[in-house]
Amino acid sequence: MLRALVLHLHPKIVPAKTLRFSLTFGLGGMALVLVLVLLATGVLLLFAYEPSVEGAYESVAALRYDVPMGQFFRNVHRWAANLALILVVVHMLRVAFTGALHGGRRGNWMVGLALLALVALSNFTGYLLPWDQVSYWAVTISTGMLEYIPGVGRFLQRAIRGGDDVGRRTLSTFFVLHVVFVPVVLVTLLAVHFWLVRKARGVVIPRARADDPIERDPMVATSPHLTHREGAVALALLAVLAVLALLVDAPLAASANPGLSPNPAKAPWYFMGFQELLIHFHPLFAVVVFPVLGLALLVRAARRESSAAEGVWFASPNGRRIATAAAVAGAVLTILGVLFDELVPDVANAFPGAPKLVTAGLVPFAATACIGWGALHVLRRKYSASPEESANAAFALGFSAFAALTLVGAAFRGAGMALTWPW
Repeated sequence: MLRALVLHLHPKIVPAKTLRFSLTFGLGGMALVLVLVLLATGVLLLFAYEPSVEGAYESVAALRYDVPMGQFFRNVHRWAANLALILVVVHMLRVAFTGALHGGRRGNWMVGLALLALVALSNFTGYLLPWDQVSYWAVTISTGMLEYIPGVGRFLQRAIRGGDDVGRRTLSTFFVLHVVFVPVVLVTLLAVHFWLVRKARGVVIPRARADDPIERDPMVATSPHLTHREGAVALALLAVLAVLALLVDAPLAASANPGLSPNPAKAPWYFMGFQELLIHFHPLFAVVVFPVLGLALLVRAARRESSAAEGVWFASPNGRRIATAAAVAGAVLTILGVLFDELVPDVANAFPGAPKLVTAGLVPFAATACIGWGALHVLRRKYSASPEESANAAFALGFSAFAALTLVGAAFRGAGMALTWPW
């Protein structure tokens, strides 16, 4: 196992084409570097952190003045966590848009989705540990969304919080998850992920024909050709992270006060898309229907048959055009929908006798689905898109729509969650 998972992370020789930075942009390797940074800085922070309601905030505040380089390492840990989540998402998009998830790579796509969930869980569980006003109420808002899940929502909420409210048991649970469970499972799945990449003979190389075998490509020694490039990317990433940690301090608000909610009270930025959906849709659709549909599409993406253009961005130049147009359409339509819901009187109130599940859930959901399908239909007709190109366009439209919701919720929601300018 040691030979398979550690010593054989790379083969002795690799195709020369895989050395091109533009092939993968080093996203997977950079995510691995950030995970290692998080493990190292997390261990250092544990020497100063006190996982209790009485001492958590004071121990984090003491890092600024009493612990040598404490604030710097907290900054590195904070920004590495956020960058890791961003890079994993971008890495997922790169794999999807280059068709590198079909055939023998389907299992690794599922492992990658699990890794994405673990990185998000790591960020979320660590978010509460400073025990300040922002983190306390962000976790309260996020776990409060679980209540809308039919049947098991209340049970899940109490299980995660350790009771009815966020408190001592919540902090203990999040601390154990953050420092024990998530790191162990994350490192294990990372080893499996890289082993499956190796088993699949490395990254996907763009080929014009499916019968153009990789063995015909020129081969070069992994060291120094690949390892030196990986080292350069890792050093550049560490330099950017260090500069960011020196210039921007990790935020720390006042100590958590369960009796005084900040205005606005927001979830962490990576959950703001769901909080924004709650403003426009019935909770059942915002917290259950949309996430389940999104997860189903991600899982279903790997079931498509591989195309002859495997490894080519968006399957073809035409696919790139339709995907770009779909991404723009998704963002624009989402922003217009937010503005329409904000400026036009609540349509649901026009039918006081109708259930909210219909007026605030089923009707706007059906309208959203029709608009999205209509936009994709127009783009498919305009660009004469193939099934693979259409699938990439649908993925681009859905992702850009959710990204727009996240941006609106995180940057353009002020007091009372009303729309406002960030400045």
